[in-house]
Amino acid sequence: MTTAVQAHGGVADDLPRGLDRADPEGAIAAAAARCSNWGRWGEHDVKGSLNLVTDEHRRRAAALVRRGASFSLAQRFDMDGPQKGWRRRTNPVHTMLDTGIEAELGDQGLPHGIGGADDVVAMPLQCSTQWDGLGHIFDHGRAWNGRRASEVVTSAGDSVTGMETVAADFAGRGVLLDVGRHLGTAAGGELPDGFAILPEHLDATIAAQGSTSQVGPGDFLVVRTGHYGRTRREGWGAYAGGPAPGLSFTTIDWLREHDVAAVATDTWGVEVRPNEFEDAFQPFHQVVIPHLGLFLGEMWALEELGADCSDDAIYEFLLVAPPLPITGAVGSPLNPVALK
Repeated sequence: MTTAVQAHGGVADDLPRGLDRADPEGAIAAAAARCSNWGRWGEHDVKGSLNLVTDEHRRRAAALVRRGASFSLAQRFDMDGPQKGWRRRTNPVHTMLDTGIEAELGDQGLPHGIGGADDVVAMPLQCSTQWDGLGHIFDHGRAWNGRRASEVVTSAGDSVTGMETVAADFAGRGVLLDVGRHLGTAAGGELPDGFAILPEHLDATIAAQGSTSQVGPGDFLVVRTGHYGRTRREGWGAYAGGPAPGLSFTTIDWLREHDVAAVATDTWGVEVRPNEFEDAFQPFHQVVIPHLGLFLGEMWALEELGADCSDDAIYEFLLVAPPLPITGAVGSPLNPVALK
């Protein structure tokens, strides 16, 4: 890829698009005003950008399955995960309630020699591969569609936009933009920490990959940076909350113009870290979730899918990625599956 394209991303000292590094508040307010979807699907809407996925869209997406190849895009859910306790997020704890030992000993109180095993898992809902729901992030006390945050999420959970309201909606055309492979210089196609993926990087990746990576309304955009792949070689390190490549704040307009249904990446937090302002925390989230109604997928495992798409030069697929319909949840673990 050309040096000109690379020079605009990464760890450059100057913010792109004339953003003021000292004024995240102003940038957030301006982006929210330009890109807001409040009221677009009615005042009572709970699905946000998922309204863009129509029955016809899903029908066409199903026709993309030609080989029958299937790829799980989930990281493993176990104690060897990336979490370090920030905001009380821990890795999953899996415990057996009944095992083959009790079955052999006849300890289970069951008739005619039948035995079995049962287990339980305890985990935060956002500790591994997940969707961020619409009740996850607020802007100045306002949730998706302009609702008061206190009227949406209470100690009882999200009573308006809980993940159960969209349990059937995460199926449609997925598109992989492998920015890591097309712009990265590290082995395996990886972007360095702090690399801000700009709109021109997304466009350049589409041009490099070809027609099957065109992004349109209702598509599920999947962006590979290579960050997760690096953890497979080097360990988790600071993967959870540390420096990472990711989407620039300036991609918000691009996402709104392309009307994507959701965005998922192989990083902890989708947007570039450190964030692009002097004193900020996830400003991209602060706009796209409460104002665009956009669902964000985090910590997806994209290495196998990325390699396959590179091999056959086909970057579109049927994506089936439903959340667990946990009543009132503001996010959900999942096992997204790409079918080609």
